[in-house]
Amino acid sequence: MTEQDLAMVLDWAGAEGWNPGIEDAASFRAADPDGFFLAEIDGDPVAAISVVNHDRAHAFLGLYICRPAYRGKGHGFALWQAALEHAGDRTVTLDGVAEQQANYARSGFVFAGRTLRHALGSVPLADSEARPAQDADLPALMKMDRTASGHARDGFARAWFAGTDTRTTWVLGPEGAPTAFATHRLCRSGVKIGPLLARTEAEARGLLAKAPRAPVFIDVPEGTALEASVGSIGFEPVFQTARMHRGPAPQGAPPAYYAVATLELG
Repeated sequence: MTEQDLAMVLDWAGAEGWNPGIEDAASFRAADPDGFFLAEIDGDPVAAISVVNHDRAHAFLGLYICRPAYRGKGHGFALWQAALEHAGDRTVTLDGVAEQQANYARSGFVFAGRTLRHALGSVPLADSEARPAQDADLPALMKMDRTASGHARDGFARAWFAGTDTRTTWVLGPEGAPTAFATHRLCRSGVKIGPLLARTEAEARGLLAKAPRAPVFIDVPEGTALEASVGSIGFEPVFQTARMHRGPAPQGAPPAYYAVATLELG
């Protein structure tokens, strides 16, 4: 895909109800510009997918969409097979809708757990010492992200944590040595928070309190401390995906309170 193609596909994602961020395209491409694929028939785009190589051992699959008029004709699966070749022998991870789990399993993907999207009309007001991330914080933020995810994804993280008009990473702790953080990005509807990495519930709530507008969405692995915490302040699950891996799963060590960055890139 070109950058313009990716912007178009994110509009497709918006039409599917996936609610992508307003400025996702540039930071997605920063991860791996060659990892976004489009299928065309006579110049007409019909299907899309991303297989982003984050490092030499790990890739992430997302943005798998076939336009409604072309579904059921094999175009999406043909693109799926071609795009997976980009990953080589890397482990490939995805967050897929639960009803497609059996299809993904036929391609060698193994279920590892569920991610639940939680939503709330507005986050309760709370005192917070969180501040916008500065350039001096980026090395520490990227190191925390590598530890939590179990692999390097520095191209994506560097772009994701950089501030824009619609995306802010809030941090707790001294400049250059943050102890917790969360990225907030404006989307077609409301704001999504992710990733969120915090050691304590107080840190997590302080980061949630910086949500700039309603509604608020956050993608939380099932059975975690953060799932219980967001539920206690009124968040409710509205959507779920299946986290699956083809190959050895990354061995991340996230803190007690953590949320996924984005279902498209992990």
